[in-house]
Amino acid sequence: MTIQQVTLLGATGSIGASTLDVIRRNPNHFNVFAVSGHHNLDKMVKICAEFKPNYAVMADLKTANILRNRLDNQSTTVVLHGIDGLEKISSDERVDTVMAAIVGAAGLLPTMAAIRADKRILLANKEALVMTGQLFINTLRQSKASLLPVDSEHNAIFQALPLAAQQRIGYCPLEELGISHLLLTGSGGPFLKSPLGQLVHVTPQQACKHPNWSMGKKISVDSATMMNKGLEYIEARWLFDAKESQIEVVIHPQSVIHSMVQYIDGSVIAQMGNPDMRTPIAYALSYPERITSGVKPVSFSELSNFSFEKPDFQRFPCLKLAIDACYEGQGATTSLNAANEIAVAAFLDHQIKFTDIAIINELVLSSLAANVADCLDSILEIDLKARALAHNHIKRLHNIKRSH
Repeated sequence: MTIQQVTLLGATGSIGASTLDVIRRNPNHFNVFAVSGHHNLDKMVKICAEFKPNYAVMADLKTANILRNRLDNQSTTVVLHGIDGLEKISSDERVDTVMAAIVGAAGLLPTMAAIRADKRILLANKEALVMTGQLFINTLRQSKASLLPVDSEHNAIFQALPLAAQQRIGYCPLEELGISHLLLTGSGGPFLKSPLGQLVHVTPQQACKHPNWSMGKKISVDSATMMNKGLEYIEARWLFDAKESQIEVVIHPQSVIHSMVQYIDGSVIAQMGNPDMRTPIAYALSYPERITSGVKPVSFSELSNFSFEKPDFQRFPCLKLAIDACYEGQGATTSLNAANEIAVAAFLDHQIKFTDIAIINELVLSSLAANVADCLDSILEIDLKARALAHNHIKRLHNIKRSH
């Protein structure tokens, strides 16, 4: 394996930290060419000191200037900022691989830039595909870029697919390859068994305390509402060219089976492992080879049991909203994703209740789902409309509560 030059979009997040750890363990295989870190100056200073990337990108000029001043005088890292900086490090001709790990819609444009530049893209940003769907897949097909999913569920499905499907991400006819179902597993989050009446009182701290995974706050809340699984459902539809009848969500609280592929002969192939994102990251970085990830293997003698159940849509209304939106059109999934980002941020800021997240999402979806989203400009316009509408609904909810 030759040394790959890697751009890491979202280096200061949980996926970024896990990616850097895998790279740290495999210095003969990977070099960090560029990193982005939004506003997280302290982490970026440490990353630049250790990995010495060619470029570091911050969210704005002010933060970029602060980082530049905080770097060692001997540092050769060039500090950039904004979307132009992100697109540059995603498309630089010296880059082989782009880890797309920026959370939310902010990761869309640099990911698309990487596709157009024919890069090997490791997709950890599910929102980019949720927002653009067919446009994303069409852009991928028209390029020489390759795409490998990093989400543990999609990475598991990818590993369980035949080679012919792995080589045709976005347009692999499942039925022609003997596949009947993709089974997306989800833990159910921290409130799987909580009384429904208590969910209205859930705090951000409780929602961010996932029983199995260590993740950022936004993704942790999405896991608690199971919106994360809903977004993964939409992503699976596009990644694997799946019909509605070919995808199923299964609750698996132990998070050892990360997803499964069911074949027409009755066989089910499952990818298993301890709940640690370094496993799918290492697989995506090294595909088709295998490298050390730092993750301990599963000890089957210590596993007590595996359990499975169907998701309860009354408990997880966000999951139902996402599954329905998946087949309503691009306007639906784009607006739902945007509304959810605003609603989750408001919940984390103590502006709304945990159960209000689904209410905000449904209100925005009902208003904008029918909007046509057939090009990048129209998609970004719907995204902005959905965010503004979500903010309005949040203010209205807040005013209602104050009046009471």
